[in-house]
Amino acid sequence: MGMADQESEFVAKIASGVAGLNARAWHRLAGSEPFLSHAFLSSLEDSVSVGPGTGWTPAPILIEDEGAHVVAAAPAYLKTHSQGEYVFDHGWADAWERAGGEYYPKLQVAVPFTPVPGPRLLGNRPQQLLAAIEAVTVQNAISSAHITFIDEAGAIECERRGWLTRHGIQYHWFNRGYASFDDFLGRLTSRKRKAIRKEREAACEGLEFQAFRGSEIGTAEWDAMWAFYQDTGSRKWGRPYLTRHFFDLVGERLGEKVLLFLACRGSRSVAGALNFIGDEALYGRYWGCCEDVPFLHFELCYYQAIEWAIEHGLTAVQAGAQGEHKIGRGYEPVITRSAHFIPNKSFRDAVADFLATEGAAIANEIAWLRRDLPYRSSSP
Repeated sequence: MGMADQESEFVAKIASGVAGLNARAWHRLAGSEPFLSHAFLSSLEDSVSVGPGTGWTPAPILIEDEGAHVVAAAPAYLKTHSQGEYVFDHGWADAWERAGGEYYPKLQVAVPFTPVPGPRLLGNRPQQLLAAIEAVTVQNAISSAHITFIDEAGAIECERRGWLTRHGIQYHWFNRGYASFDDFLGRLTSRKRKAIRKEREAACEGLEFQAFRGSEIGTAEWDAMWAFYQDTGSRKWGRPYLTRHFFDLVGERLGEKVLLFLACRGSRSVAGALNFIGDEALYGRYWGCCEDVPFLHFELCYYQAIEWAIEHGLTAVQAGAQGEHKIGRGYEPVITRSAHFIPNKSFRDAVADFLATEGAAIANEIAWLRRDLPYRSSSP
């Protein structure tokens, strides 16, 4: 599939996975954020967390120049279900199939199992990438293409081509130059400050907390985190998305970008939280426990993360999807975006109507949530 450019010829291709692509060439486009990295995406493939039997068939879309150099790319997958996305379109699938269509497979541009906003149109040819995604969708009679958790710049590029934009809400903590966790607490209202101190006291009773980074995470630590992840994954999704091998691979390949918090009672780990370190933010991804300790989830996933981010000069903590309860703990509501290409006009119009109603409700919810922030009036 070729596309003409005013100056030279560019060719769009679909590869069979990221693992087989040149890591340096991918890095030039993706930058150093962990989830878009060749290391992370190839670990998903090599551990069979995506691929045969998972409903996620890797199909990265590439734009090459006349010298066969990759100048743009998008991490894409053919999907036979809507799991592991965190932007829910099951209702769209049901409506399409009730009308006699086949919603699956669909084309999904995303980082699997990772609701972290960021670039999805990598490189400096966003319009050509989008044209290629549209061509793949139309030529193969695929119902739709979706780009989830795309950054604002990418969403604007999609809107230029008439894609539908969908908004969601996440809760992120922002470091406003805090010198310490106590400094952060000092910016909160007295009631919220006392509540957090009480939660931390209750969660920490009889426990010791340790942070392991990169090569400090050994087999024993990974085994413990795997057990916690399996427990949480089986309760949330029926079966965990990631394989045990993924944790070993991502530990080897991402190294110092991996951070693991463990809570221990004596010599026994009772809970863990796996984080990834970005250029400016700390990303909390997986957590689990084998003991029911009040407020331990908040301590391990929120407060330990905030403390670590302050100590290491990071500007934000993102603790995953959903969670209105994060508001009272200093996290602020932010808009997330996804973009949707639906070739069938009547189906597109129906989705557009739905998104208009949903979008208005989300705008109202954001305004309402911001009124409930726990900061003193001189703060955000």
